[in-house]
Amino acid sequence: MRNPGKLIIESLGSHHNRQNFSCGVDSLDSYLKKQAKQDVKRRIARIFVATSDENPNAILGFYTLSTLAIELTQLPNELARKLPKHPIPAALIGRLACSTLVRGQGIGKMLLMDAIKRTLVVSEDIAIYAMVVDAIDEQAQRFYEQYGFSRLAVDSGRLFLPLKSFSPGNGGFK
Repeated sequence: MRNPGKLIIESLGSHHNRQNFSCGVDSLDSYLKKQAKQDVKRRIARIFVATSDENPNAILGFYTLSTLAIELTQLPNELARKLPKHPIPAALIGRLACSTLVRGQGIGKMLLMDAIKRTLVVSEDIAIYAMVVDAIDEQAQRFYEQYGFSRLAVDSGRLFLPLKSFSPGNGGFK
């Protein structure tokens, strides 16, 4: 698919065709097709999908957003020393995937920016210290690192980005 048209990012709805989505990673494809709707219903995660104005039912990409607490032991020591001695509130992007049909067209970056933007809006009313992502592999880790995410624990695929990175004057994304 060359030009998918105007990109729309919205909450997963019953009109979205989950069965035709394929990002090439079985666990992500299976999640969207079999579990995503139940996670929304049970309030475990919110799922946001990218579609186009030309075909609003076709999913070009998706991400999940939920909350979690980061244990201080997971943070770098120089950062943990400056924080209260209890778990720190965060928003979790548990999954982020783009269809193989639109790979390389910047939709992953747009989904990530949308997730951060939504989190920043919520953080005006509810304390959220950082964004956390679960990088499924080294390629995903490199994707997040190019936007300023750092590893949490050495033995984890989790990365984080303090939301203060987006305060006025910091310029947001690279």
